[in-house]
Amino acid sequence: MDLTYLFLGIVFTYLIGAVLSVVLHRNDRFVTYASFISSFIASVLGIIFSFSVMFGDTFVIDIPGSSILQFGVSIDKLSAFFIMVISITSLAVSIYSIGYMTEYFGKKDIGYLGFLFNMFILSMILVVSASNAVMFIIVWELMSVISYFLVIYEHEKPETRKAGLIYIIMTHVGTGFIILSFLIMASASGSFDFGSFQGIGGQLSPALKDMAFLFALLGFGTKAGIVPLHIWLPYAHPAAPSNVSALMSGVMIKTAIYMMVRVFFEFLGADVLWWGILLLVVACISSLLGVMYALMEHDIKRLLAYHSVENIGIILIGLSVSMIFMSAGQPELAAFGLIAGLYHLINHAMFKSLLFMGAGSIIFSTHTRDIESLGGLIKKMPWTAFFFLIGSISISALPPFNGFVSEWLTFHAQLLSTNLSNNLVTVLVLGSGAALALTSALAAACFVKAFGISFLALPRTEHAMNAKEVPKTMLAGMGILSFMCILLGILAFHVAGILDSVSAPIVGTGIASTITSGLTIGTVPSFAGSISTTWIALLLILFMPLPIILLRSGITSKYETWGCGQPFSTARNEYTATAFSKPIRKWLGNIYRPHREIHATYANSHFFKTSFKFESHIEEVFEQYLYEPFIELTLAVSRSFRVIQTGSIHAYLAYIFAVLVILLISIITGGI
Repeated sequence: MDLTYLFLGIVFTYLIGAVLSVVLHRNDRFVTYASFISSFIASVLGIIFSFSVMFGDTFVIDIPGSSILQFGVSIDKLSAFFIMVISITSLAVSIYSIGYMTEYFGKKDIGYLGFLFNMFILSMILVVSASNAVMFIIVWELMSVISYFLVIYEHEKPETRKAGLIYIIMTHVGTGFIILSFLIMASASGSFDFGSFQGIGGQLSPALKDMAFLFALLGFGTKAGIVPLHIWLPYAHPAAPSNVSALMSGVMIKTAIYMMVRVFFEFLGADVLWWGILLLVVACISSLLGVMYALMEHDIKRLLAYHSVENIGIILIGLSVSMIFMSAGQPELAAFGLIAGLYHLINHAMFKSLLFMGAGSIIFSTHTRDIESLGGLIKKMPWTAFFFLIGSISISALPPFNGFVSEWLTFHAQLLSTNLSNNLVTVLVLGSGAALALTSALAAACFVKAFGISFLALPRTEHAMNAKEVPKTMLAGMGILSFMCILLGILAFHVAGILDSVSAPIVGTGIASTITSGLTIGTVPSFAGSISTTWIALLLILFMPLPIILLRSGITSKYETWGCGQPFSTARNEYTATAFSKPIRKWLGNIYRPHREIHATYANSHFFKTSFKFESHIEEVFEQYLYEPFIELTLAVSRSFRVIQTGSIHAYLAYIFAVLVILLISIITGGI
């Protein structure tokens, strides 16, 4: 099939889905099938197209225009890789959405969401396909605005409107920095075409080159959710419908990583040491603080949103280590670090989208996001529990699932810093390995809490007591991504080879033959360390019958659950999420700054309490000490300009006259 027709087929199928959503919006069931079957078909075409380009040549479509507005599409192996990630995730979420949207039947306009859903996926594909900076900014803004309307889909809720406002402000601030970075590169190249930006770092002065890097880091870092630019994530992801949250967290924030790779490596050259060091520090802070704040959350979607901050940090650790190796003139080691980062990128897309769909299934069935109000769901929702467990194991980086492979690669990329000649940099990179180890341990603890408190023990409320399994299409969507989590884990040797073909044109060398051998994946140089998740999986399958044999052998005994001396256990004496996370909250109290409030009422004596209420929350450090003072300063400065707003037409005419006089004087004196 001609790739041009295939690409146009993707675009028009999404557009058809959007149009049908508008036309059929009066019939909830028809519009649901039309919208999401269209996005499903387009996703299938996207997967076929992306693999065709990844194993073929660069695909280009040029649209005639001026030198500035020369729009076009250029899809190389890196773009194709991101289209593949977007399409696989969108395929699963589209199937899931057919069942999920029944929750909104008769309550919301399904056609409105279907239209935005199809256009949102299309905009992400166009973002990673754009060959021109102006076209990129247009589709980037289109993606941001559409996602804003998706976030505020339930706009009748005040917290949803607040989340949308924070998101749209942050994303437009980020866009401003992106434009500045592009303008610096365009001023040197004389064109806005990305082809002219290739290697532009060599033509820029060191100061302009650094500015282009910093502006790109701030702009794309805002969309990616790096600390401290992350504050929109814990608001926007919980506010959006869960199928939208799966796309936003799973793939939308990855479009920022796509452009970071483009700008840092291909455009600017990634040859400045302090760039990699700065990105490494930011990545470690993001990964650590992301998982630390996730541990304190009891809202399951806010918990997952903070884990997006964590995993973006892990992805950027791989990228930053690669940049450090590039600046040291070691492209093979740089390729290994970049492969680690890209591997974790696709892994995060799979297990985070799966977990958000799992959270959506919980909310669909129980109508609550509060983990403390759940419990016992494994008996009510066994398939959802199974899929959520796979996602939890994957994000906790346990073998042989996919999260383990990419974190193993990232650890080894950090260990390879012993090949650097700068001892201080080596110590810093090795220290980042300790940060990654702590992040992994805290992530595992967090998902023991999330899964255990939500699915195990007894139901704590009527919400959990009345839960039931979700529709089959929702289970099918989760099942696809669960399968991908397993596949990306046990076929690591094959996936690494594919990712090497993506990274090789970027860093200038391929290492597939060095890091893969048979069913094994290793490091450079020549298998300094290696592992085979395929063999681990086979051994697990081999020993899996052993627990069943032991259970049926009659050597086990059953006893009543210990209930602290009570004759029987109830939901009132179960372990809570607050109790589970309290040791970590006390250990990291200087960071969390926890606040406790205790309210008690007494009978006739202070020895006898009639009621007791305990509240605990942690301090929103970045909002309280960074954003709120900045907002107050901005408002104060804005209020000082009120003096010029007199309400008098004569004053406004005087302002215009004064500006004209100043311009005339400047022209006469040659100032303009």
